Amino acid sequence: MTDGPDLDTLLLLFPPTSYLRDYKIIPADQVPKPYRDLLVHEHHMTVTVEAHHGSLVDVKVLEKIHAGDAYSRKILLALQGDGRIVQFGLVRIWLNYCTPEVRDEILSEKTPLGRILINHNVLRRIEPTEFLRVTPGPEMMQWFGLSRPEITYGRLAMIHCDGKPAIELLEIVAPEPPAA
Repeated sequence: MTDGPDLDTLLLLFPPTSYLRDYKIIPADQVPKPYRDLLVHEHHMTVTVEAHHGSLVDVKVLEKIHAGDAYSRKILLALQGDGRIVQFGLVRIWLNYCTPEVRDEILSEKTPLGRILINHNVLRRIEPTEFLRVTPGPEMMQWFGLSRPEITYGRLAMIHCDGKPAIELLEIVAPEPPAA
């Protein structure tokens, strides 16, 4: 295990951070189902949320910063079928660890990151480092279509590409409807 990304550092990339009302770092075994299946694994969230929702996802880049080899973005993943937002994310990518083809596709902002890495057969290891219990703030409530704050969950993770710590992630999934 590496130390992993720092939540405060990722949040400060795109101020103000009012999209989170509150959060608490929790152990993996305290992440309840179905969030545990969505977050506590070493797979790409792109593939995981697509399988969970039975639909491919599109990436929507809300904000970005590109300075030298560091490229950061604030994103949403939306279901292709109905456009519903199923994930919020902050990502910082160290482009010097990417091939020119992968770098170009990332910078085109048309394809979710996980799909790019899979399509280019990048040797990768996804390492979740912390799990979060999240109360959404006003922006996140709007993105997720919530009329009131509903607890949801997320994770911090590092993606190692070809053995190098290339990508820092904060991934928060939309609240799931209550079980019937």
